Amino acid sequence: MAYSFLHSTSGDPELKVPEIGLGLKVRMEPSMSNGAMTIIETENAPGFGPPLHRHKETEIFRVLEGRYLYEMDGHRFYAEEGDLVTIPSGAIYAFRNETDKPARQLIIICPGLDATGFFSGLADVMKGGHADTAALNVFSKKWDIEFLGPPIS
Repeated sequence: MAYSFLHSTSGDPELKVPEIGLGLKVRMEPSMSNGAMTIIETENAPGFGPPLHRHKETEIFRVLEGRYLYEMDGHRFYAEEGDLVTIPSGAIYAFRNETDKPARQLIIICPGLDATGFFSGLADVMKGGHADTAALNVFSKKWDIEFLGPPIS
């Protein structure tokens, strides 16, 4: 039987996308699971979250700190510390930190996604302002991610 143990350190590099109030650390690259999953830990600034989007990967969110408003396929709900949210493949969704301080989530992405490449590229595309939906979609085509609108307002 094969198993893995990952020793997480505080020295993991942090990626930032300030235009959407995002800081994240990749805790497990897809190569460490033969592509089965990626694990990231995120910090979202107050009032921030990603634009409305969809992709083929399923995501499992564990709220570590704070309170989030999620919108999935037109339905809105809140998730708080300790809650688990599953966003299935193909669902249209976004979320927003509802608190007045940074909120954090641990996210499992299945199958794995090159989170370092995606979020580094996203930071470049969004640098200096919010990229429009068309520009985001040109960038994200490589990852089969479709942006469909702005963040939750």
